[in-house]
Amino acid sequence: MRRDIQPNERAFSTKEVAEEVGIATPTVRKYGQILERNGYEFLKDGDRRIFVQSDIEALVALRDTDKPLDHTAKELVSQQKEKLLSSNETDIALTDTYENVPYDPNQLKEVLKYVVHELSATREMNAQLTNDMAQLKTTVSRLQNDHHAISSNIGNSAQKTNVKIEKLSKQQQTHYEDLLEREKTHYETLLQQEKQRSEELQQELRNMRQEQIKEWRLQNDFNKRLEEAIQQKPKGKRNGLFSLFRSK
Repeated sequence: MRRDIQPNERAFSTKEVAEEVGIATPTVRKYGQILERNGYEFLKDGDRRIFVQSDIEALVALRDTDKPLDHTAKELVSQQKEKLLSSNETDIALTDTYENVPYDPNQLKEVLKYVVHELSATREMNAQLTNDMAQLKTTVSRLQNDHHAISSNIGNSAQKTNVKIEKLSKQQQTHYEDLLEREKTHYETLLQQEKQRSEELQQELRNMRQEQIKEWRLQNDFNKRLEEAIQQKPKGKRNGLFSLFRSK
């Protein structure tokens, strides 16, 4: 049975050891099997290994060794056995010491003073730990509040950004629609002007055609009257008339 465990020494789970040593959980189990195969003793809760600080140091030694793992494991087992032997000797010495406790009142007084001093130091340490825990809780609470505030600010900023993007999109859409409307109005104006010019040109052509028809009719009437006048004149006068045209 292991006697190298200190009172109130912290115990670690396999997962905690993996995080502490910086290796995977299956690797912790593998190293534990190698150590046990070579005679290493672990504290156990049923089949589950319970690790203490000395066990973590052994796992670190296996992790960092350049030698074969079994060779290093045997060295670690030898070191553990030496520690266990020294722990047994210390237990025997302590037993002898307790059996030989003096009954001198002065010595007992000194022993009691020492115990009281240790208890006082323990109380102070517990008070300090309690204070540290309270400060840690306060810090964690403050960090949580800061995290909540930062998250809220990020959410508000994102929402404001989305609103700005939507506003800019609407403005851009409105600008685009206004531009299209202006272009449409300009095009319609040009089309109306072109239509008006076309109508004016057509009207001018109609007027010219009417003038031509009028001129043609006047010329035609003149020719008819001339022909009638020629037909109604005597022959002698016709010759005079023809001579008149010839002279002209």
